Amino acid sequence: MELSENTIGILKNFASINSNIVIKPGNNISTISEAKNILASVDLPEEFPQEIGVYDLNEFLGVLSLVDTPRLKINEDHVVIGDSTGRSKIRYFFSDKEMLTTPTKPVNMPVSDVQFHLDNDTLNRIKRAAAALGHTELSITPGNGCITLTVTSSDNSTANSFSIDVNGESQSDKYNFIFNISNLKMLAGNYDVEISSKLISQFKKSDGSLKYWIALEKNSKYGE
Repeated sequence: MELSENTIGILKNFASINSNIVIKPGNNISTISEAKNILASVDLPEEFPQEIGVYDLNEFLGVLSLVDTPRLKINEDHVVIGDSTGRSKIRYFFSDKEMLTTPTKPVNMPVSDVQFHLDNDTLNRIKRAAAALGHTELSITPGNGCITLTVTSSDNSTANSFSIDVNGESQSDKYNFIFNISNLKMLAGNYDVEISSKLISQFKKSDGSLKYWIALEKNSKYGE
């Protein structure tokens, strides 16, 4: 099988969530952070014929970069990675899945209380503001006919902040949903966002193939 640049890009993104991964047979791959507060899932154009366990995903990606257009021949306990000419190859052994962190069940997303569209430019502006201001929190609150996203520090009422309004809908006019910005590890793109008062959110890429479920911070409030 041959891995596309898009698939390699997704694997790089997943490595930022968890350094190891278990890829199950089929075209869906998923990963979960060690803290169990971020889960990501995607359907790929490629189909994996069997289960693969990789202990160090960044290392594996580095190995893939040693050849142009990686072509994988998957065996029971290892994969042979060749280049387009067939002159070079790498043998890479799989890890025991018992040593790895993998999602055990899919997320059943509750009914959402807030929905909005988050485009790539807005996401980048939020991350730049967090770096400039030195804050780690993103606050989601009702705005004037919109939803307001604010980079701030919730435990400091005089903290400098950055706010940006987005179009969306909410079931209440009283809420303050808080994310740790370091958990917003989504691949670049546009996302449809759903947030539940159960302190779970879903970021679905607009083409529908890639989803992230991210836990909210416990100091989030709804209906207060």
